[in-house]
Amino acid sequence: MYTIVQINTVAVNGSTGSIAEGIGVAAIERGYNSVIAYGRNNPSISKSKLFRIGNEFCVREHVLETRLFDRQGLASKKATSSFIKHLKDVKPDIVHLHNIHGNYINYQILFEYLSKNHMPVVWTIHDCWPFTGHCVHYTAVNCSKWKTKCFDCPRLKSYPQSLWLDRSRQNYIDKKCAFTSVNQMIVVPVSNWLGGVLHDSFLNKYPIRPIHNGIDIKSFYPRPEAVKKIRKKHQLSNKFVILGVATGWSKENGLYDFIELRKRLDDYYTIVLVGVTDKVKKILPQGIIGIYRTDSQSELAELYTTADIFINGSFEETFGLVTAEAMACGTPVIVYNSTACPEIVTPETGYIVAVGNIDEIVDCIKKQEKKTEDEIIKQSMICSNYICDNFDKQVKYNEYLDLYDEILNYSLKE
Repeated sequence: MYTIVQINTVAVNGSTGSIAEGIGVAAIERGYNSVIAYGRNNPSISKSKLFRIGNEFCVREHVLETRLFDRQGLASKKATSSFIKHLKDVKPDIVHLHNIHGNYINYQILFEYLSKNHMPVVWTIHDCWPFTGHCVHYTAVNCSKWKTKCFDCPRLKSYPQSLWLDRSRQNYIDKKCAFTSVNQMIVVPVSNWLGGVLHDSFLNKYPIRPIHNGIDIKSFYPRPEAVKKIRKKHQLSNKFVILGVATGWSKENGLYDFIELRKRLDDYYTIVLVGVTDKVKKILPQGIIGIYRTDSQSELAELYTTADIFINGSFEETFGLVTAEAMACGTPVIVYNSTACPEIVTPETGYIVAVGNIDEIVDCIKKQEKKTEDEIIKQSMICSNYICDNFDKQVKYNEYLDLYDEILNYSLKE
């Protein structure tokens, strides 16, 4: 029986943790042994065997080294060496990487093991950190230094934050040396856009095979029976509801664009932002309702269904999960023509506008508001069916299992 070891910052919970768990479940169902190694936040029960890399003290130590010396992924030496000993006992047939940043693992020690043992590697790329000298996203500052060699990083204060030292050039060199040292690796970006970016990076020496993130269509589906309740709860009766959802609100995911949009609309339109903090709530003007983050997929699906239109104001998306979730619940969307979001949206399911163009957003909202009830019902069905047909998470998990089978069959032939 083959053994798959996945490595990620978290297990079971969170977006990447739930993906790792889902792949693990699919692997077990296909007859694999599944192990998930993680570095932070002890998870709930998993179907896979779990192994924590290091502990809370190791995480804090890694955070300190990152903040002081800009060395994300280069601390946690003892924790990583201990994990490598565990890997040698487990004897994985494939190591599947997810996020290896997050203050828990030393990537140089990890890749030295992978390289020396000629380990087949699958690496799901969830953001841009693997090929930059510092940042997880570069589009907000329109920086393309990662295509050649990073230096003078304009995003030092963003995650993984460095308080003063800029090691972006050396980080770039170190990453390139480590990440291109393995013989057999398939790189899996979570969108076609990210796949195109990877072709311009030093990871382009490896096969690039995009697999989109998937949606839990058993949780995210139209819930019309809840609309009256949600509208009453949040005083949205007789309002055109514009929804935005984020795990944390900032300039990069459109917070100030929503505030500007509020100025352009009359009182018939209400904006609802989910995922706000007390700090964000204080700056929201009248006409924008702030709702704290919810971990309830059912509650979120009810909010998606209630909205007349959903806006993803982010211009730093490697996939755009909330966009797909909204569409799965039958709600049309507006996204910026930036990064990965446009590849989810079709002319029948929503609108694509220029980054920061609030006038275009207003035009799209007015166009949507003029649709007849029959047109809205038809569009809602198209949105939901499109996501079910193209982004079912179970189908995506099985694409990873097909990739495992392909790798192992190739290795056997060798």
